[in-house]
Amino acid sequence: MSTTTTTLEINAPVTVKLRSPEEVDKKEEEPYRYAHLLPHFSHDHYLPLTPFEHVDPGHRALSHPNPRSFLDNATVVELTPNLGNEVHGVNLAELANEGRDQLALEVMNLVDIDNEFVTLIELSRDAKSSYNFEIDQSITTTVWHSDVSYELQPPGLTTFFLLAQPATGGDTLFTSQVSTLRKLSPQFIAFLRTLKAVHSGIEQADFSRAGRRGGIVRREPVENIHPVIRRHPVTGEEALYVNRQFTRRIVGLKREESENILRFLYDHIDKSADNQARVKWQPGTVVLWDNRVTAHSAIVDYKDSGERRHGARITPQAERPIGALDLDLSS
Repeated sequence: MSTTTTTLEINAPVTVKLRSPEEVDKKEEEPYRYAHLLPHFSHDHYLPLTPFEHVDPGHRALSHPNPRSFLDNATVVELTPNLGNEVHGVNLAELANEGRDQLALEVMNLVDIDNEFVTLIELSRDAKSSYNFEIDQSITTTVWHSDVSYELQPPGLTTFFLLAQPATGGDTLFTSQVSTLRKLSPQFIAFLRTLKAVHSGIEQADFSRAGRRGGIVRREPVENIHPVIRRHPVTGEEALYVNRQFTRRIVGLKREESENILRFLYDHIDKSADNQARVKWQPGTVVLWDNRVTAHSAIVDYKDSGERRHGARITPQAERPIGALDLDLSS
């Protein structure tokens, strides 16, 4: 039996260079499809918003024999008894003006549509960077709010969808401020109708100026006074209109009185799960809601996953909030 021996002669040491995790990520990460739509934090400064007369498209839908006819060929699933419908079979891009008016009226109840839809872009979280209004000192990221309620004419109908979402997490909570109000006693509601509160964007702007949330303030923050209970201009429904993120104090009350009433209302909003709906984002999901009669909160539970949450929001202004009573909102 013969034996074969192979001898290797190594004349020089072999050097193996290991790539850093950052180099591996940079080389192996696939190009992001919507990289051209990522936000740019410029230092452009915007002028203050100016008042205008808002005409709600929902008014036009009321004159139609069937204000929900745009849903005739759609599948509608009720998410909860108090808030939310999931709609399949409606192409938003193909809706005629009449259908858009009807959609505006329907959105008062929050609509979740399975659709393909592309428009203006915002970034909630990139893989390793955040541009959200996050308070790291808090034990929760849940902050109920109505978008920019500190403006003189805050948004009404809002459209939102994600271009990229984490594999799990990053859901959005919604609550009906109509149902939240109805849970209260008639006597207390009558008292709340007489109240007005200050809404402020100053804290949010200061947070950004401190180097967080992109570090950019494009428009100087404002404060405005709004009724604690507002009335929808089309349906006449009354809704609670305070939120923990932007409402600061009730006008005319002493500090302790204001703080206790607002704390009670915030806790009521937080804990009323029977008035809430939770949206789990999927590719192609478009959510439309009415900021005048709802509140919402992002859930930042994917923070350590390193995944991107990149979305688009269209938030047009609506009317100055109309009180349930004729209140002087000048001071």
